Amino acid sequence: MTSSEPFREPELAIGRVYTRGGDTGQTSLVGGQRVAKDDVRIAAFGCVDELNACLGAARVELAAVEEPVRQELAPLDRMLLRLQHELFNLGSALATLPEDLGPQQARIRDADITRLEAELDSLNADLPPLRSFVLPGGHRLPTALHLARTVCRRAERLTVGLARAGVAELELRYLNRLSDALFVCARWAHLRLGVAEVLWSPNAAAS
Repeated sequence: MTSSEPFREPELAIGRVYTRGGDTGQTSLVGGQRVAKDDVRIAAFGCVDELNACLGAARVELAAVEEPVRQELAPLDRMLLRLQHELFNLGSALATLPEDLGPQQARIRDADITRLEAELDSLNADLPPLRSFVLPGGHRLPTALHLARTVCRRAERLTVGLARAGVAELELRYLNRLSDALFVCARWAHLRLGVAEVLWSPNAAAS
């Protein structure tokens, strides 16, 4: 599948939210296989779902920023929305065994990683060099982005097991790059908001 071919649109008809099918601690993969809810594959795409919610929360924080700064943050909002769609694509692949992954099924592609790297480099070019590690805080928006970054790292750690088995290697690369991008996004948001970053000072914790 090339980067120019469209994915198949979802064919969903969700009526009842609960099915009782998971009451025994199992759930279904896209191919219909029943697996335990603590299976590493379920844990991985469940964490990706959590990350998606974190990005949604960050966009809500961005929407609450007053003009004209909110307009300056508009490129970040568009990027976060696209990332939410891409995370659903990634989750679709993680929820499917490799042998069941259809040619038009949504997934992450090399082009997604290339675009993310370009955005990361562009945002980072605006930032001053770091002299220490950043403590999350100072404003709700960058704090939400830092929280998303930590969830992304957890999703990455959970996906490592699948990549070690020879699957999900592209997804692992994407999550690794995304966590870096979210760190840069948080710093960039600080800059646009005019709020100073809080830097780690080891001696500030000394008794």
